[in-house]
Amino acid sequence: MAIIDLIQGPINVEALNKQLVDPKYGGIVTFVGTVRQWTDGIQTESINYTAYEEMALKQMHELAQTVEDTGSRVIMVHRLGHLELTDAAVYVGVASEHRSTAFGQCQMLMDQIKYKVPIWKEEIDTDKVRWGGIQDDKH
Repeated sequence: MAIIDLIQGPINVEALNKQLVDPKYGGIVTFVGTVRQWTDGIQTESINYTAYEEMALKQMHELAQTVEDTGSRVIMVHRLGHLELTDAAVYVGVASEHRSTAFGQCQMLMDQIKYKVPIWKEEIDTDKVRWGGIQDDKH
């Protein structure tokens, strides 16, 4: 069963990685998205993440189910609240029989989180505050 969560504190990447290890899986792929300082010449100081939590969790579970129906294991954790530069904002992990499957599924899940799950970011930049989230198409 997938591990899906929205949390207020730091993401424990090491602990999540350990939960993907299983003798039946030959490929484990993880993605950790962190708060970066520069985006297209705009300097970010920090980010506040908010979500429509009930709907976000529902959609994340639905996404995970499509992957787990193939026999893979899924972990998706997104942090909410105030994050500083280099803080981990999102973790997506997939364990599968084969690496190519794990790579593809991990990328698909991360892309779908960005485009479909109601999580928004308030970027505190050096010049002004910007809002992003579902409509933000930067990778």
